[in-house]
Amino acid sequence: MDSSVTINRQTAKTLDGLFRTRVQQTPDREAYRSYDKNQKAWLSYSWQDMADYVSRWQAAFKTLDLQEGDRIAMVLKNSPEWVAVDMAAQGLGLVDVPLYTDDRPDNIAYILNDSGSQCLVMQDTSQWKQLAPLKNELGNIKKFVIIEWDGESPLADNDERVVAASQWLPEQAGPLNERDGDPDALASIVYTSGTTGRSKGVMLSHSNFLSIADASYTALEISGDNLFLSFLPLSHTLERTCGYYAPMMCGGTIAYARSVQLLAEDIQNLSPTVIISVPRIFERIYDKLNEQLSKGSPAKRAIFNLAVNVGWKRFNVQQKRSLPGPSLLLWPLLNKLVASQIQQKLGGRVRLAVSGGAAIPFPVARTFLGLGLNLVQGYGMTECSPVVSANINRHNDPVSVGKCLPGVDVRLGDNDELEVQSPGNMLGYWNNEQATKDVFTADGWLRSGDKAKVTNDGFVHITGRIKDILVLSNGEKIPPGDMEQAITLNPLFEQALVIGEAKPYLSALLVINPEQWEALATAHNLDPNDKNQVADNKLNKALIKTVGECLSDFPGYAKIRRITPLLEPWTVENGLLTPTLKIKRPLVINQYQQAIEQMYG
Repeated sequence: MDSSVTINRQTAKTLDGLFRTRVQQTPDREAYRSYDKNQKAWLSYSWQDMADYVSRWQAAFKTLDLQEGDRIAMVLKNSPEWVAVDMAAQGLGLVDVPLYTDDRPDNIAYILNDSGSQCLVMQDTSQWKQLAPLKNELGNIKKFVIIEWDGESPLADNDERVVAASQWLPEQAGPLNERDGDPDALASIVYTSGTTGRSKGVMLSHSNFLSIADASYTALEISGDNLFLSFLPLSHTLERTCGYYAPMMCGGTIAYARSVQLLAEDIQNLSPTVIISVPRIFERIYDKLNEQLSKGSPAKRAIFNLAVNVGWKRFNVQQKRSLPGPSLLLWPLLNKLVASQIQQKLGGRVRLAVSGGAAIPFPVARTFLGLGLNLVQGYGMTECSPVVSANINRHNDPVSVGKCLPGVDVRLGDNDELEVQSPGNMLGYWNNEQATKDVFTADGWLRSGDKAKVTNDGFVHITGRIKDILVLSNGEKIPPGDMEQAITLNPLFEQALVIGEAKPYLSALLVINPEQWEALATAHNLDPNDKNQVADNKLNKALIKTVGECLSDFPGYAKIRRITPLLEPWTVENGLLTPTLKIKRPLVINQYQQAIEQMYG
């Protein structure tokens, strides 16, 4: 790690202090890379370019007569604009409220009103058109600023609050606003996903973010010569802390992917060295690999499996968990034939792949680690800014979520609930004293809501959710998340929800992968264009058998006896997924109550 370009939390003090120091230290170094669809080219931005851009946003914000501590919100894709708005706000002592670009208008309106935001910066005119019907409920907003203006007036009545960023920002850059900010002051209100109700606003300070960003890049030994690929939304705290502030601290460069749909192409073009993601991305790559292998020859499958098995043995030798054996002599050949080919599909330069936000299935982790990818997973929550623990290259146990970051401590409370003491622990929930009181213990530790165990050598294992345990009528206790994960590892199933609270047996709602439906229907002599045929009895029995195969490693009582197959996915748009792609369990159960009753009829 090059200490000459790194900036620690003590030097930075605040988020805007970090940015100003970075500009001063390396003004000409590449900061960001972003695709310009008008020029059809990747453009590079230096730190001085960004400083100039941030100063223009600061000048514009000053026209709104805002005071330190006032809130501004943004619903932007990952881009230099996200950075500019964030750093402009921080440099003026404002508090920003990041929103998801694919969130529903009614939830955006709720967050804007709950946070008391006075300005909203939006990506494009289409976003404003979706929010416009609710504009009369947004009386606190002084300006709606649109980055990508389509040239047309978005409203017939020409609301004076709506303005294009190109018209609102001054043309000339000025000096960055200098201030001696309080590290413990509120920097951002990040609204949690809200799987069981309205989102809660997590209050995070400058010190919260900086302490975890500093500890993360130090523990993972990330140097300033890395190219980070950014595609997990910056409104997700994992991406914000580890994929934005940490690179700024170590001096790395960030490239913004165009979209998830173009992710594979962007990885090939950019050849990143660090990728931060949620498990679903790795699961989809894993599914694609298995799909391709199923169409290949038996010899091809055998060579692939041999490469994974030998590579897994090699990984465990490196981790000092097993002794070398003669099979490792095959690795150079298997690496050339298989592993290096897979690595090339990830750009050929990945030094570190981080998975967070949920547990990555062991078969997926084993495959990628066996193929030589340095894949580590960690654990955290928005309320902890967000990282609590992480595996690192030298100590990587993929069935765990690693060891605590430096400065972070955990303990087990009642019912083996993981409790956290960390410099990243939030200030509290915005406008919700009762929720804040409920989430902290009497002596100030944060309750995670997760059941855990901690090994003697410090590895943390998450064993379930306190509130997500299904208790069958016979008293058996089952964590549905583990079963749902095992089911969706099969490419046939896109989504799964296991049900059984106070019931005599388990059932499941299963969303069939749309790419698999036609072949599945044809194989059972059904019309793929007739969606009602998904309820065919013979198909239902075949799917139950497939689910049973997915759950073969689970105890006998963890058996799905009834299913309801579905073709309509659960999405953010229909309100059944959070913006971080977590299933809103109570809402799904409520929507399919009739089907659930039939499964227990």
